[in-house]
Amino acid sequence: MKNRIKELRTKLNITQDELAQSVSVRRETIVFLEQGKYNPSLNLAHSVAKKLGVKIDDLFIFEDEKSKK
Repeated sequence: MKNRIKELRTKLNITQDELAQSVSVRRETIVFLEQGKYNPSLNLAHSVAKKLGVKIDDLFIFEDEKSKK
């Protein structure tokens, strides 16, 4: 799953630390999210999307099997 966390966070001039603190996770969690190495819970995805001012669907890009072929 791809995401736009880094793009939107940077656009809003929010550091990884600030985002992490505002959604009650460690900075490393934000790093792993941005790198696509961690799939967040629905609650975390909602919190991050809300902090960045977008809908979850606008933050995460879900790839279906057809687009992978």
